[in-house]
Amino acid sequence: MRGAAAAGRWSPAGEFDVLYTSLERDGALAEIGYRLSLEPVWPSRLEHDLHRIAARTRRSLRFPDVASLVPCGVDAARYAGFDYGATQALAAAARFLEFDSLIVPSARSPSLHLVLFLDEVLDAGALRVIETEPVDWDAWRRHRQ
Repeated sequence: MRGAAAAGRWSPAGEFDVLYTSLERDGALAEIGYRLSLEPVWPSRLEHDLHRIAARTRRSLRFPDVASLVPCGVDAARYAGFDYGATQALAAAARFLEFDSLIVPSARSPSLHLVLFLDEVLDAGALRVIETEPVDWDAWRRHRQ
């Protein structure tokens, strides 16, 4: 349940902590699986857990698809790439306007993601783990082929 202040699609480096989640199991796996696939060799000793969490937000800014991001300066043709300038600026603006989260399209799957601005989340009880399961990356890779 810890976020990160590292630069990401929806987090300007060092400005605030975000927690990336997905509204669907497959969406979360697709994001991490994509990152792992960038390695020269698929890591052989991976041990990850997938957590289903309950999240309570008070004010989420929703973008149901990539096309809905275009009027905000996001280039739809480059959304799956690593140029995060427009999405980081959009996240910073949403946080400034006191949104506590974004619902945004995944760049790796048809899923939507919930991106939480952890310093804006209501209270410590706003996030809780409901269940945890180990990830079988070998099975995931076979299913994706």
